Amino acid sequence: MKIIAQGAEAILTRNGDEVVKQRVRKGYRIVEIDNRIRKQRTRKEVRLLGKAGLLIPVPKVIKFDENKSEIILEFISGKKLSENLDKIKNNLGVCKTIGKQIAILHDSGIIHGDLTTSNMIYSDGKVYFIDFGLGYESSNVEDKAVDLHLIKQALEARHFKHYGKYWKAIVSGYRLSRNSKLVLGRLEKVESRGRYKQAY
Repeated sequence: MKIIAQGAEAILTRNGDEVVKQRVRKGYRIVEIDNRIRKQRTRKEVRLLGKAGLLIPVPKVIKFDENKSEIILEFISGKKLSENLDKIKNNLGVCKTIGKQIAILHDSGIIHGDLTTSNMIYSDGKVYFIDFGLGYESSNVEDKAVDLHLIKQALEARHFKHYGKYWKAIVSGYRLSRNSKLVLGRLEKVESRGRYKQAY
């Protein structure tokens, strides 16, 4: 078992063709409350992955254990877009696909909650969205606009040399959404308020 990622919420280890996602305990929370929260978030993430997996490429859930706050997922072998988007020949096409897949999720009431190129893997011509740990279900236009704002900020921070054309391609793909005009209009309001402007 090899640790491949470690964040504030979970530790990911790889075991062959499987990835084990283990939600970490929070020492500042009462044990009973912490256990309940981690169980709920594990259950929610599994549900979102199941729903999203019928719509776009995501890792398949092999099994999960609420009591251990653990999810075992298939390992996706490919290129993490945060490190490779600029090197991929068809990067504008990849960005358009990202926009389309966000549109599909949003039209199905799924908010990813952490849309960055660090949570996207390019494999066999497909873009896999990973880590739905901060995701939730919502049809709210504001929630969708904030989701888009996250990927826009991530592009500006990580891919600043090509940020403009990448974002334009994502928006082009996102217009697949039946509510794209409403969401993109709300995105402008979100940005004008400055409410979500923060360093990444």
